[in-house]
Amino acid sequence: MKKTSNGNIFKKIFRVFDKLLITPLAKLILGTGNAFKGGNRSGIDKILNKKQSLLVISLIAACAIFFAVDQKITTLIDDSAEVLYNQPVKAIYNEELYVVEGVPKTADVTIIGRKEDVYLAKQYPADEIIVDLKDLKAGTHKVSAKYKQSVLSVEYKIDPSTLTVVIYEKMSANRELSYDVIHKDKLDSKLNIESVTLNRDTVIIKGADYKLEKVASVKALVDVESITSQKVGSATLEDVPLVAYDKDGKIVDVEIVPEKVQATVKISSPSKSVPIKIETVGELDNRAIKSLTPSQYNVVIYGPNKSLEDIEYVTAEIDVDKVKEDKKYTVTLKKPTGVREMSIEKITVDMKLDSITTKEVTGVKINSINLGNGLKVQALSKEDSNITVILKGSSSVLKTIDSSSIKAYIDLADLTVGDHEVEIKVSGTDNRIVYSSNLKKVRIRISKDN
Repeated sequence: MKKTSNGNIFKKIFRVFDKLLITPLAKLILGTGNAFKGGNRSGIDKILNKKQSLLVISLIAACAIFFAVDQKITTLIDDSAEVLYNQPVKAIYNEELYVVEGVPKTADVTIIGRKEDVYLAKQYPADEIIVDLKDLKAGTHKVSAKYKQSVLSVEYKIDPSTLTVVIYEKMSANRELSYDVIHKDKLDSKLNIESVTLNRDTVIIKGADYKLEKVASVKALVDVESITSQKVGSATLEDVPLVAYDKDGKIVDVEIVPEKVQATVKISSPSKSVPIKIETVGELDNRAIKSLTPSQYNVVIYGPNKSLEDIEYVTAEIDVDKVKEDKKYTVTLKKPTGVREMSIEKITVDMKLDSITTKEVTGVKINSINLGNGLKVQALSKEDSNITVILKGSSSVLKTIDSSSIKAYIDLADLTVGDHEVEIKVSGTDNRIVYSSNLKKVRIRISKDN
């Protein structure tokens, strides 16, 4: 920064100071010295009565005042700088014919000048930074960004000031339109979006040819949060935004025509009442279950129809391991996959115990599961085709059990042609009973089914 004190100006200022400041100061100090004449003179009195001393003191005082004024003037006229961050950048080009890449959304502008001018320029900034591309054709170009100056007495510097832009010819293509439902967790848990209908099936995408090739799908984003009244029936959503995706599900920046569509959302509340099945884990301590009485026998489940179709019951599991006496459980029901809501979440189960009784059921036929295609199986002996099942439980429960409620089977998964010894598995419909077989394994033969 240049200061105003060059040689000529300094001489003029010094003459003014000599006339207005140094001479009056010298006279003042001399008059003060004369006032002390006639008495005993001190050391200060002697100094003040010397002409050389008066000149030196006057000169020091004048220089001090001049330095203070000069510093004040320098401060007032020094340059200042301010930065305007994130100023919007606008590219001017034919948007119907071209697509431009390389133009940032914002840039910074540094204002340099006198403080008062910088302050004024900061109060009245330009609306945007301009990148003029209207006379350019497709290709790669280096261009300058321009900032319309609102205060001409300051200097504006743009960062970045020079841009490398790529101009592409704008191409277009048709794409099928599908939809995604977002924020599903915001939907009432007893409700289900049964279907979505869009007011159009296709859209036009526009952009650089290489970007259009990337577009694998265009989807309307149906937002559950936009459904103001969540109830059974139909809801119409206006201005549903569209987004283009590549094969990996990443967004592709292309122009979509139209930008938004209308969607009609059909809301239903599918439900189904199913029994509650009580299952036990663990083994009682030399006791048998006489009864399991739940506080609720059925539960209403809500969810998509496809999920509800295959659900036959909801499980409540209780741990009976090492239990010796009657017990009451509070159990949380296990929500099946696909179920959004259940009418009840917890039940109580009252378990009554009894002494153990044993019962045998003879002639239970052994069935096979998971036999491979084109194969058949046969038992190697009569004893390998039927078994005796041993039941343990409360006498009041066992007297109601017969072979029709017992299932004995062997799992033939991964077994091929040949003779095999396979483990027998036994189960039943009443979980108050412990089922077992008198045989652990049976011998079978697998052969081709000609």
